[in-house]
This record gives sequence, C-alpha cells and structure tokens, in this order.
Amino acid sequence: MIERIIILDGADPVIFFGTNNSNMQLIKSLYPKLRIVARGNVIKVIGDELELAGFEEKIREMEKHCLEFNLLNEEAIIRIVKSKNDLSNVSPKQENLIIYGMNGRPIQARTENQQKLVEAYNDNDMLFAIGPAGSGKTYTAIALAVKALKNKEVKKIILSRPAVEAGEKLGFLPGDMKDKIDPYLQPLYDALEDMIPVAKLKEYIENKVIQIAPLAFMRGRTLNDAVIILDEAQNTSIQQIKMFLTRMGMNAKMIITGDITQIDLPPSQTSGLIHALRVLKHIPGIAQIEFNKKDIVRHKLVQRIVEAYEKENKKISLNPPKGTLEQNDI
Repeated sequence: MIERIIILDGADPVIFFGTNNSNMQLIKSLYPKLRIVARGNVIKVIGDELELAGFEEKIREMEKHCLEFNLLNEEAIIRIVKSKNDLSNVSPKQENLIIYGMNGRPIQARTENQQKLVEAYNDNDMLFAIGPAGSGKTYTAIALAVKALKNKEVKKIILSRPAVEAGEKLGFLPGDMKDKIDPYLQPLYDALEDMIPVAKLKEYIENKVIQIAPLAFMRGRTLNDAVIILDEAQNTSIQQIKMFLTRMGMNAKMIITGDITQIDLPPSQTSGLIHALRVLKHIPGIAQIEFNKKDIVRHKLVQRIVEAYEKENKKISLNPPKGTLEQNDI
C-alpha cells in the first residue's frame, strides 16, 4: 500500500467536492478499494499503486471538467470514471460559445455584433466596442478576458473605468476613497461573478491576477501579458484615453467599450472616445465594432427606451451637440 497526494491546482474545491462533500462521497463509493481523505484543495489517497494511478488520472479529468464548466455533478463524475478515454468535455458545444459561466451556464455571443467582437478579438490587439446600454459590449469583453486567463494566454486581467460623476457627487458617498469608487466598478464585479467562482475570484483579486481600478490608477504603468478593458470610455478626456492606450505592453490585448449617447462629461469637454475613434480609425491591428439597438439583450423595454430617446434627439436638433459624434464621423 502506498500514499499519494493530489493537489487541485485550478478547480474551486467548493465546486469540486460538492455540497456537503457529496461529490467526494460519490467518488469514494466508486473507488471502494482506496482510502480517500480530502481537505482544502488536497486529496490524500492510500491504496494499490496501479489503482492509484488510474484514480489520479480520473481526478485530473474531473478537475479539467470543473475548470471548463464551473460545474461538477454526479452525471459528470460517473461518466468520467466509467469512460476509458477523457470524455470530460463530451457535452455538446453551444453555438458561438465563449466560456462556461457559473453552474455550467454557457456564455456565448448572442448577436451578430457580439460575434463580430469575438472574431475581431482573435485578429486584432486593440478593439473599440461602441453601442447602447445593454448590448453586451462589456460582458462579452470580460468573457473573452476570462477565457484568455483560463487558457493561460495571459497572466492577468485589468479592468478600468473613469470615475466620472453622473449627476451625483463622490463626496456625498459614505466611506473612504475605495468605498466611494467601488460603486463605479460594481458592474465589472457583477460580470466576473457570473464567470468565476466567488472563492477563486477573491483569490485572483487578492493576488492581483485580476485588477479592477479607476482609470487614474493606470498612469505610469506598462501592462504586459494581460487583457486590459476600459469600460465607459465615453467619459474619458482626450488626454486620459491617450494615456490609457499607451499603457499597452507586450503580449497584451485592449478592449475599449463605450456608449457615445451617454456622455457625462461637462458640455465644454470633448469625449476622448470620440476623438480616438476618429484618429485611430484606419490603424492596422485596431478594430472598431459598432453595436446597435438590435444587440440589446436586457429587458425588452430597454430597446424601446433607446428607440424613444433616439426619436426625441432627432426632434430636438439635426445637428449633434458638442461632445457627440455623428454616425458618418465614426
């Protein structure tokens, strides 16, 4: 009899072991000749050497399944243990799949322009995704970043937003500066929590594998081996977005998202996003994807609201106010 230690490198132990260790109880029942003890991310097993070798191979297949699907259930465990080959990924692939989110929910490009963003990501190092609220720009961008991190294509994800006040003053929010800034970054946390187990996400943030910070914190940095996302870029100044874009380092990809119809800057200030779209329009390696109201994947009323405001804006003036951009200028 020999002893072997198996360490789960990437899978979330909470998901892997199951509620009340239900998955481990099932695994133990499938391997009655082995003595198995699990604690934390470590599995200690005692038994015959040949039996142990087969057991570790199956545990690694389960770990791979858990990492890809964020899910490990009775059906998957039995299928993996009983199969002669690695069938951990036999579940049919969803059309336009990006990654699997929590509980195995497929996260995929749901519209034509979302799919264009996915394809442009593969062919370019910098992307601009422009469109209305609810069109999935940021969510799709973060899914691409998480996929790159899972596949070890990059070492970190950096998410940023300008902390621009939209009718409310930061000074009136309670708490210290972090508490005041966090509400601006909450949509980024929400998307990540859909894709990464809570414990793993906390670990990534603590170890700075995933960094979420206001735009001002980007100055002076060179960002290598990373997917870098700037959200709400319409609220940057020309100087701010230039500063951000020039942070790009080696083996890095940048995705800049924004909605040019929701600019919260003072009327006298030009949006840096609008300026960048014009200046960088024909630069090789930079792609611009325009989303529209057909891409809106939130509640059906959101699309109707966007349409209503578009009609109202046309009534007010045929000429766009300062700080906005006509379609032909993009």
